[in-house]
Amino acid sequence: MKTVWITALKEDQPRVAAVMAMLKRYGLECKGHFWADAPDKLAWRLAVNALQDARADLWLILVDAAEINKPSVRYGLSLMTAALQSARGSAFPIMSLWNSAVPAEAALPQLMLDADLLEESSAAWAAKIVARVNTRRPSLKTEYRLDVLGDERLGQWFEIEPLDSAWPGVVFGVTGDGAEITFQAVGPKGMLPEKSVLEFAQEGMQLKWGTQNFTAWAVRNDIDPCFSYYARVKGLPDAVLFMPYSEGSDASADVVRLK
Repeated sequence: MKTVWITALKEDQPRVAAVMAMLKRYGLECKGHFWADAPDKLAWRLAVNALQDARADLWLILVDAAEINKPSVRYGLSLMTAALQSARGSAFPIMSLWNSAVPAEAALPQLMLDADLLEESSAAWAAKIVARVNTRRPSLKTEYRLDVLGDERLGQWFEIEPLDSAWPGVVFGVTGDGAEITFQAVGPKGMLPEKSVLEFAQEGMQLKWGTQNFTAWAVRNDIDPCFSYYARVKGLPDAVLFMPYSEGSDASADVVRLK
């Protein structure tokens, strides 16, 4: 039996019960939680762990229009998506069910742009979830893996792992909402290193990307696949920027919006 993990952004018991009842009629097992809007405490991390423990086959978000527009909620959903896709692959199915009309643009954060958008007013939404949970899609090809580690005690750590080739160092930057980098490290992927030797570390670099200004840190350690760069970030950045270290001014970077 396939398992659907349900995240309800608003504590609406009757709505959750109705959705679960409908999906159970289609032979799906349902588990889930009510969203805790506390990204500063990494509350989303508990949801990722619970979803993994349940061996869920699909993540379904019950969207409330007022809640999804809160920057803190969008930020938490972005980090949960990054952690989930790091663990289960970019092809892991994510769907959202709206109790209102879906906005034309920016309905969900950038990392969730591949999520299917469903409306409860449509009679076919449950059938579409059944079809999606039973359909395998190829993973998206990327040059990096993005993850977020840590807890309320350790803080939030962004992890960048190159996938195709070694990077001659890393530049990592943040922007918005009083966000700042407070520490950086290099070590084996998937775990915060106990110690790290940094080569030519730099702090407080000012970068401009489009209309956004980023404060960045950098190291020149060679980062091979299966090796990662880690940055501890305080606050809730609007976006993060990262790229292989380069002396040139025309280097190509990846910018991920988190809200």
